Amino acid sequence: MSETDDVPGRLRLRRVGIDTYQEPVLYLHRNEPVCRSEGFEAQSRVEIVLDGRSVVATLNVVAGDLVGVGEAGVSEAAWRALGGSEGALVRLRHPAPLESMGHVRAKIYGRKLTAPALRSVIADVAAGLYSEMQLAAFVTACAGDRLDAGETVALTQAMLDAGERIAWGEGLVMDKHCVGGLPGNRTSMIVVPVVAACGLRMPKTSSRAITSPAGTADTMETLAPVALDLAEIRRVVDRTGGCIVWGGSVRLSPADDILIRVERPLDLDSQGQLVASILSKKAAAGATHVVIDMPVGPTAKIRSPEAARSLAQQLRQTAQALGLQLRVLETDGSAPVGRGIGPALEARDVLAVLRGQPEAPADLRQRSLLLAGEVLEFGGVAAAGSGMRIAGEVLADGRAWRKFQDICEAQGGLRELPRPACSQPVAAARSGCVISIDNRRLARIAKLAGAPQDRCAGIDLHVRCGDFVERGQPLFTVQADSPGELAYALQYAQAQGETVHIAQDA
Repeated sequence: MSETDDVPGRLRLRRVGIDTYQEPVLYLHRNEPVCRSEGFEAQSRVEIVLDGRSVVATLNVVAGDLVGVGEAGVSEAAWRALGGSEGALVRLRHPAPLESMGHVRAKIYGRKLTAPALRSVIADVAAGLYSEMQLAAFVTACAGDRLDAGETVALTQAMLDAGERIAWGEGLVMDKHCVGGLPGNRTSMIVVPVVAACGLRMPKTSSRAITSPAGTADTMETLAPVALDLAEIRRVVDRTGGCIVWGGSVRLSPADDILIRVERPLDLDSQGQLVASILSKKAAAGATHVVIDMPVGPTAKIRSPEAARSLAQQLRQTAQALGLQLRVLETDGSAPVGRGIGPALEARDVLAVLRGQPEAPADLRQRSLLLAGEVLEFGGVAAAGSGMRIAGEVLADGRAWRKFQDICEAQGGLRELPRPACSQPVAAARSGCVISIDNRRLARIAKLAGAPQDRCAGIDLHVRCGDFVERGQPLFTVQADSPGELAYALQYAQAQGETVHIAQDA
């Protein structure tokens, strides 16, 4: 007789130590009586209840000895949500019907999502009630241009309402965001200290990578802690005027982080969801004035001037509905920025710019000054046309570097950059002039090498458009934490002969 036999319907909680990222998963033995009595089967959604706390998890049925009869094994995400202890008694039950899924099905069949429908969907997403398959259905139903202007505003408001907000009191709160698709474009880590050094508040909450080899949070985390709570964020900003933190560590638009979890493996972007993701996070973080960097290029996320105009219009309409002041800058997205692609390599480039080192990438420096100057003018501390010059002075005299060090120290201390375990260059197959560099292929190679999960993985780019190269000259070096990942990335790189397109030398 097991020790749970006198407590009908109760199982002993067991932490099985499986990382399923943010998805709660339940593991039951295939002979578990509760499966038969409740009709649970593999992929069923099951609510686990413990001392007034509960989580809805996806069931995996186990044939081996990972868990025994009378045990409820849980993944790390479910364990954190329950906050339980090993062996505690839990109860399993069917979750309430997910009524909001009906709105998702309606959207799949072509109906518009109303504001009440989106509030219902996003509330359930934020509460963790959607399975991975249901999340994928919602993301896919909204992919491309399937959300109109009204739906985008309603989605943004719903995502904002589902989480917490930071109120900074009187005065301007500046922010800046890049729509992405341009490897190495890590300007925020330079813009924030420049702007904060000029006396404006700039609390930068950033995302981790979705479809890229690094997000700002991934890159900053190689240098300082980024998983700060609201109280810690406020303390850092009060002390330094700025911060560069991961927005996912606080409940600022929490549904966005859940949707990103599904968008990443699907490699899907929706214009409406992109707008909602950006602006719900900015409004939740208390921003009043936001500058959007929109790189446009044939292999960037935004590939044409027409697509840029469409996205800019949707951003402006949504920002106006939320009461945000917004400026959009179209920038050159034809080639990667800097030399590094991947968290540690991009952090190296940022440090070189901030420290004024001779080898600092000139393009990263110029883009950062352009954006910082726009923020300074938007915030009223620089006259029209003078922002970039003032930003350059702050960078040149060391004020930005000192401010960055202050921010890192306030967030938990400046770290040394990690180094890769292995690397190998990819050489030019012929002599000639570099006429184009494919952003998407380079990003793919960096991800196959292990970025952003492996902080030092990625690509060190050695050439720029317009350079003349000799046959056999290294075009870029792939870095990885293991020989297997290095070989995997190199296999793809060697199959993509035009990642760096070289015109044949006559």
